[in-house]
Amino acid sequence: MTAKRITAAVAGGILVGIAGAAVASNFGGSRHSDFFAPGKHQFYVWCAGSSDYVATATGRDAEDAQMKLYNANKAHGRMTCWPVWQGRVPA
Repeated sequence: MTAKRITAAVAGGILVGIAGAAVASNFGGSRHSDFFAPGKHQFYVWCAGSSDYVATATGRDAEDAQMKLYNANKAHGRMTCWPVWQGRVPA
């Protein structure tokens, strides 16, 4: 009887582990595709020597949106700020 319980517990643990890995890979894939997707992207803008803030920018992908936000910061005299991608947000 005890051997059956141990076997069932091990099998249950394996199933939970497999399900967790499947969910984690699904989230990772979605995040990866979001980075390369067009649309509105959210950034945490880190600024050395001044206040950080959160901003959004629209672009062909996250890199394009990041550069638009970076160039806008430079145009406004904020030379020490760098946007760090947080994710894609609904338009």
